[in-house]
Amino acid sequence: MGGINFFPNDLEVKDQKIILRLDLNVPIKDKVIKDDTRIVLCLPFINNLIEKKAKIIIISHLGRPKGVSVPELSLTPIYKYLKETLKTNVYFFRGVFDDDVNEKFSYLKGGDVILIENIRFFKEEAEDDLNFSKKIGALGDIYINDAFSCSHRKQASVHSITKFVKRSFAGPLLKKEISAINLVIENKKEPVTCIIGGSKISTKINVILSLIKKINNLIIVGAMANNFFTYKNFKVGKSLVEENTKEVIEDIYKKAELNNCKILIPEDCLVGTSFDGTSKKRNLDEVKDDEIILDIGDDTIENIKKKINESNTVLWNGPAGYFENENFSKGTLSIAEKISKNTIEKSLLSVLGGGDTLAAINKINSKLSFSHLSTAGGAFLEFLEGKDLPGISVLK
Repeated sequence: MGGINFFPNDLEVKDQKIILRLDLNVPIKDKVIKDDTRIVLCLPFINNLIEKKAKIIIISHLGRPKGVSVPELSLTPIYKYLKETLKTNVYFFRGVFDDDVNEKFSYLKGGDVILIENIRFFKEEAEDDLNFSKKIGALGDIYINDAFSCSHRKQASVHSITKFVKRSFAGPLLKKEISAINLVIENKKEPVTCIIGGSKISTKINVILSLIKKINNLIIVGAMANNFFTYKNFKVGKSLVEENTKEVIEDIYKKAELNNCKILIPEDCLVGTSFDGTSKKRNLDEVKDDEIILDIGDDTIENIKKKINESNTVLWNGPAGYFENENFSKGTLSIAEKISKNTIEKSLLSVLGGGDTLAAINKINSKLSFSHLSTAGGAFLEFLEGKDLPGISVLK
């Protein structure tokens, strides 16, 4: 895996101060955690370090406060969650990083945990400031980055901090993320099908062009498909479309033909006159001027299911429709259920990524199984694209 320095399980860490960069960026409303998935994923490694009697200093962010202390983006609810869940002393540091900061952490005993308040409350974090990196790096003997989803950011707590800690490692969650993505792009079992959704083609164009060289089938869903409809001269009513995508789509089709990659776009859809309205089935040549395309239709669902049946590996990023309204959630749920069924019954390698994809899956009541669920968004896409992520390159 490109010479990444992974944390060795047999490393003696008793009474060592470990700076653990995690992604605890969970949805919080009225100080209540709405989805604890990201925290739950981190717990096994935290508990492992507690058992080894390490002194654990957790750094995380929440939202985008842009260097300002925003009460709504405080990690207080996460601190309370950890305090209730972890069977050890859990502290919360809300101070500043000055020259005496090490003394403020001197009370930590082996097995104790301290959570630092939202690291993005400090503007120096986003600036990858060296002096700030030195101050947070001075807190620990060992640095572990277990936040793959932040590793595409050139920020102090994932990048420059490594210059000021004796030893730096990648954690087990980061290793799992990279291993899963490599199942699609390096150690793949063909045929490989990628289902790409979401709203904008411009944010995923480089990923699509990179993937076309490595996969057998590309399925376009979600609002992104609207651009392909207009390219083929179908009317899309009031649906979301981007300007100036004709050349981009032409490029996609040309590269797909060169690389023998088949492209599948929806052939029917569900429309509404508003996002919170009811749905009507339409063929692509039937969409009216006052309608919005908000999901894929039954014929398209069946086509996608067939393609999944023909595949040994499936990568999925981005929902198929406006799943927040159950009238437009059938496409996304049907894809999820089919991928899960084949993962269980046919040993399909399935890798799912992106916050919206996970949010959609979390709305499904039935228990689903996938080879890997990635909590990362931008980092997931950039790694797929083949970029060298700043937070990972410093761990090599």
